[in-house]
Amino acid sequence: QVQLVESGGGLVQAGGSLRLSCAASGSIRSLNDMDWYRQAPGKQRRLVAAITSGGSTNYAGSVKDRFTISRDNAKNTMYLQMNNLKPEDTAVYYCHADVLETTGHEYSYWGQGTQVTVSS
Repeated sequence: QVQLVESGGGLVQAGGSLRLSCAASGSIRSLNDMDWYRQAPGKQRRLVAAITSGGSTNYAGSVKDRFTISRDNAKNTMYLQMNNLKPEDTAVYYCHADVLETTGHEYSYWGQGTQVTVSS
């Protein structure tokens, strides 16, 4: 089994910054593509940013130039640096990863979610 543990969420004023972390542990051979999603109240869960095992990135248009996704493969950890936060960024943020396990099979995992609240 693999666990994804998120940290770094909290309360922040508009214009402020937060950095989210997602640490993977368990029966991991390697982490493949990893992503951040978010879900605002009454809304669908949406992709925020994605990063491949090789470091290629993609962003939702609403966060491009404000958020930066990165990863540290040696630590099995992914990050989301969130700058110039806006009230519309308020949501539960979820870590997602495609994991190649020690069995040789690949499975997708989700973190528990962490709340980000931006006040205006």
